[in-house]
Amino acid sequence: MVKTQIADEGIKDAATLKAMRKVPRHLFVPENLKSQAYWDMPLPIGFEQTISQPYMVAYMTAAIRPAKGMKVLEIGTGSGYQAAVLAEIVDSVFTIEIVEPLGKQSTALLKKLGYKNIFVKIGDGFAGWPEHGPFDAIVVTAAAAEIPPPLFAQLKEGGQMVIPLGKPGSVQTLVLATKEKGKIVKKNLLPVRFVPFVRE
Repeated sequence: MVKTQIADEGIKDAATLKAMRKVPRHLFVPENLKSQAYWDMPLPIGFEQTISQPYMVAYMTAAIRPAKGMKVLEIGTGSGYQAAVLAEIVDSVFTIEIVEPLGKQSTALLKKLGYKNIFVKIGDGFAGWPEHGPFDAIVVTAAAAEIPPPLFAQLKEGGQMVIPLGKPGSVQTLVLATKEKGKIVKKNLLPVRFVPFVRE
């Protein structure tokens, strides 16, 4: 999976490739879909949510240039896969899931797998997690109409946020937003399709 779907498709970040090799993706998908866990496609995980395709997880991880010492906020825990990949590289991952049963499932799984540097909160990700900010990077795994101001406020100066922007159900744009002198500097990365950003 990592060679043909990720490295051969242009992802070069060594830390990201190493993390993708290490995290057992089949443990993060429903039992009846385990045979498809390493296919190059998103998969349903229940509650109208999905686990992103492996390439997209690697792409979004590499986009924030992950490194030791970083504190990352993730919006949309889902099954916990993206959080686990990030946690293999950075110091700590704070992740928020609005769908309570999913949040509980991912919390239990990540604990079972021994991740002590992932902290899961069940709630509305729009507000972020200000008491643990500011963050070196923010990864948003659901499509929003615009960059949520509370999230941008919790990004460190020079920090980066990767987020899909656009209407639900249509093609969106994956955007890399950098905080430069308190302002948003956007770079469009590629067309994507993500589940919508759910609010309480």
